[in-house]
Amino acid sequence: MASRRMETKPVITCLKTLLIVYSFVFWITGAILLAVGLWGKFILGPYISLIAENSTNAPYVLIGTGTTIIVFGLFGCFATCRGSPWMLKLYAMFLSLVFLAELVAGISGFVFRHEIKGTFMRTYNEAIQNYNAQDERSIAVDNIQRSLRCCGVLNYTSWFSSVYFPVNGIPPSCCANISDCNSSDLRNATIAATKVHQQVTHTHLPTTHTDCVFHVLIMLLLCSGLL
Repeated sequence: MASRRMETKPVITCLKTLLIVYSFVFWITGAILLAVGLWGKFILGPYISLIAENSTNAPYVLIGTGTTIIVFGLFGCFATCRGSPWMLKLYAMFLSLVFLAELVAGISGFVFRHEIKGTFMRTYNEAIQNYNAQDERSIAVDNIQRSLRCCGVLNYTSWFSSVYFPVNGIPPSCCANISDCNSSDLRNATIAATKVHQQVTHTHLPTTHTDCVFHVLIMLLLCSGLL
């Protein structure tokens, strides 16, 4: 009997160690979701506002989910160290729910990844065509052009067919050097070509960064129920 206990104790110790390691990895996952939520809130806002017709709470969902996972990850480590059966059962139930949610989100994200890219380019083009420098989507276009140092969808000529161009020309957010770019220059198609950014919106960023942005967008949109 004593020999069996001696054989069982190392196994239990090993299982506890594995569970603590898994809880730590789970905690890291929560920290990543929290970081993605904060990034979506403060960095990806312009992209989301172009795709979503209404305001989305997706970043807040990710922030809340990440915080919850961090708390339960710490709870899992504590429950494992204490060896409390009810704590471990509660932790196991939470892990099962999270696994199912992540599985559904992962499959949906893989299925819709190309659709999201196409949706963004289509809605971005629509936002340019209906640009008025005042509404939310127009402000989002300005933010994107300033942050990515680009102009238009394909290039600055994308603005020629917009409702804004005949009266106002190309928006100031396209200017490569705002101090050397006035409204009369932007209304002259020939002069404007030398004053605005030449990069293309969807090819300006490195591929890895672009993919990262759109994958995060997919996650945010899934959380907000837009897909």
